[in-house]
Amino acid sequence: MITDFDFRNPSLFGSVIFRPDFNAFELINATQAWSLLFTVGQEDKILGVSPRAGRRFTNLLFTIVASGIVGVLIVQTRLLG
Repeated sequence: MITDFDFRNPSLFGSVIFRPDFNAFELINATQAWSLLFTVGQEDKILGVSPRAGRRFTNLLFTIVASGIVGVLIVQTRLLG
């Protein structure tokens, strides 16, 4: 079996953020950012290429933070008031 894939490329098995084709100050979407966070910089397309997944993770994070803040405010007003 003959393949044209070059396994000797040093950036093949390294982190995505250090590859020459990725590290050219390109803009990335939220899905790529979450993928890089979850895989510790190893893969940027683990969640897919649709920006919808990134928006959902971002909205989920904001919802968790906002509900935590509201919960703390409610508890503090009940204890102090």
